Amino acid sequence: MAEANGLYYEEHGSGPPLILSAGLGGSGGYWAPNLTALAEHRRVIAYDHRGTGRSDPAIPNPTSIDDMARDVIALMDGVDIDRADLMGHALGGIIGLALARLAPERLNKLVVINGWAKTEPFTLRCFDARLHILNAGGPQAYLQAQPIFLFPAAWIAKNGDRLARETEVHAAHFQGEVKLMKRIAAIETFDASEWIGSLTTPTLALASRDDMLVPYTASENLAAANDNISLSLMPWGGHACNVTDPDTFNRIVLDFLRS
Repeated sequence: MAEANGLYYEEHGSGPPLILSAGLGGSGGYWAPNLTALAEHRRVIAYDHRGTGRSDPAIPNPTSIDDMARDVIALMDGVDIDRADLMGHALGGIIGLALARLAPERLNKLVVINGWAKTEPFTLRCFDARLHILNAGGPQAYLQAQPIFLFPAAWIAKNGDRLARETEVHAAHFQGEVKLMKRIAAIETFDASEWIGSLTTPTLALASRDDMLVPYTASENLAAANDNISLSLMPWGGHACNVTDPDTFNRIVLDFLRS
């Protein structure tokens, strides 16, 4: 087990460092469909967010996106990396934006997948619905409903057995209701609208047009707010487009990192 400052991580490949930060689930295992392609060109470091997976189970109370960004700095310090690229999905992406504000000298490039500058009203509705499911039915019901928000309907129909297996894994490593609600509260209060235009880190806002959790227009707004942020839209793939269409996703990301 590899651990740095309370954060569990795994390394793959060699080359310039690329840190992968997952979404609300927090697990570095989320990136499994992308690791082989990325590790051909990069030293890939996928970590579990604090409070999730195999990382330190304790999180600040209350917790904030800035706290999570400081965890990335602690991880980099723990593995002796001065500067790195970072790719984050949703929550992981806004952690990257916070890091670009707090410590731009630690970042080379940033990829924000289905992210936002300020949490969208539609996304807040989705979180409210998910929390109602959690409160009424418990973690199992929450996890059973989760694919509806993450994947296109046709993909879910073709991958029922896979999703059933993954639900069992997620249930075994569920971060807990209290921590999940604290992390969602941090997402709900995140607002970069006043400072997003001042970021200097070269950034790719990558989104899927059929995302059912975060409207792709949130990525368009990111790109419109800062000349250092470029935009790439996938026509299909849902919120977890790196899982549903990894080939297209990996190509777009690697092209940006090499540019």
